[in-house]
Amino acid sequence: MNSILRNDLLLRALRREPTARRPVWLMRQAGRYLPEYRATRGRAGSFMALCTNPELACEVTLQPIDRFGFDAAILFSDILTIPHAMNLGLEFDTGEGPKFGRPVRDAADIDRLPIPDPGRELRYVIDAVAMIRRELRGRVPLIGFAGSPWTVATYMVEGGGSKTFGQIKRMLYGAPRDLHRLLDVLARATILYLNAQIAAGAQAVMLFDTWGGVLTPAQYKEFSLRYMALILDGLTRHADGRVVPRIVFTKGGGAWLASTAAIGCDAVGVDWTTDLATARDLVADRVALQGNLDPSALLAPPEILRAETLRVLESFGRGPGHVFNLGHGITPEVDPERVSLLVETVRNFVPAPEP
Repeated sequence: MNSILRNDLLLRALRREPTARRPVWLMRQAGRYLPEYRATRGRAGSFMALCTNPELACEVTLQPIDRFGFDAAILFSDILTIPHAMNLGLEFDTGEGPKFGRPVRDAADIDRLPIPDPGRELRYVIDAVAMIRRELRGRVPLIGFAGSPWTVATYMVEGGGSKTFGQIKRMLYGAPRDLHRLLDVLARATILYLNAQIAAGAQAVMLFDTWGGVLTPAQYKEFSLRYMALILDGLTRHADGRVVPRIVFTKGGGAWLASTAAIGCDAVGVDWTTDLATARDLVADRVALQGNLDPSALLAPPEILRAETLRVLESFGRGPGHVFNLGHGITPEVDPERVSLLVETVRNFVPAPEP
């Protein structure tokens, strides 16, 4: 595989090496806010049809790179591809999010779960990774990703999205051994899945723990962090002669940043509820930080967006190890011109001199 990379700012920042400027990419940077994405999505016919078509997934992955010149591409896919491959009847209803026809509710349901073979049931993702890597032609690195076992399990047990998480918390309190078995299956499946993405060309990987923040501190360590650590321990560490950095992001996990930084990741994502200076103190500069502009700032007037972007950049302070990003995914109503302004602001940022 061609290892020539013309822009390696992201990989160097994730390794806490000095960079000429802060790298920038955005969670959900390929999405409904882009007219070109909406056109491709219309051609695909449905969200899952888009996800499962490697050519179209490649097309939408590259769209924000072509338009904005981000410093990284992230695979266009979904965190629910693993349970989709477990034959749980996943569907995406327009305006309602994911729904599972066969949710996982008891030990017998867990016993029936297969561990998908990435080269077969998830081949469409692996083919997309290889195609995106080839089509990038070394412009920027490619990030692969998966959902954390806890977050993926919430959808499998709830049967879709939830506000109360009543079903999985009933399992957590009433049948914790069953929940641990489910999380172990998902962790093993995720190791295979991410390693296949790395083998196909992903140059960094990220675990999205979207719902870790709904747990108590003790539960977070037992049911979320434990399994993310297990995954990191099983991942391929080098590819193309480089270290493959690992990013872990827990939405709502600001209080647990020190614990998260200790599980073997290279970078921790930070949502907008924690100041980066505070986050940096908590992780003691052991890992890089990624984040953490409030996504809603992209809806603000240009001068406010610029000021908020600068505030985030300045809050990290001097030194290496910051990847600029949002504190969660970009929302569909954002004007792409606001994203252009954000990228321009980050690129032109010059840290204040030492006092």
